Amino acid sequence: MKHSDILNSDKAPEPVGLYPHARKVGNLLFLSGVGPRKKGSKEIPGVTLDQHGNITAYDIEAQCHSVFENVRHVLEASGSSWDKLIDVTVFLTNMKNDFKKYNEIYAQYFEENQPCRTTVEVNALPTPIAIELKCIALAE
Repeated sequence: MKHSDILNSDKAPEPVGLYPHARKVGNLLFLSGVGPRKKGSKEIPGVTLDQHGNITAYDIEAQCHSVFENVRHVLEASGSSWDKLIDVTVFLTNMKNDFKKYNEIYAQYFEENQPCRTTVEVNALPTPIAIELKCIALAE
């Protein structure tokens, strides 16, 4: 692997660990997990935290729109695009309450391009978010 295969976006939120936003291998682009945080801050759209950093309320719709925007930023910075997504794994922290709304919003974004998709529930994510995407796309 060449270091030049490691790709980052200047518009997507900074990774919370030692990993790139994406890595190109052949004609495939592998995105690291992408959440809804805003670049340059710990702000998470639609999330209210208490003084200890625990989630007291969140809006899955706001998080969905933000995470899809962040994925788009990483794709574009990496020389790919939304229509080149071929596989999406979605992690939700509350499938029972959030799946219906997330599925409706997902359908709006993927009406034209319909990549393979897997949606799983996880107990928690590394930051106080309710959704994270792991994607594979074609690269130029």
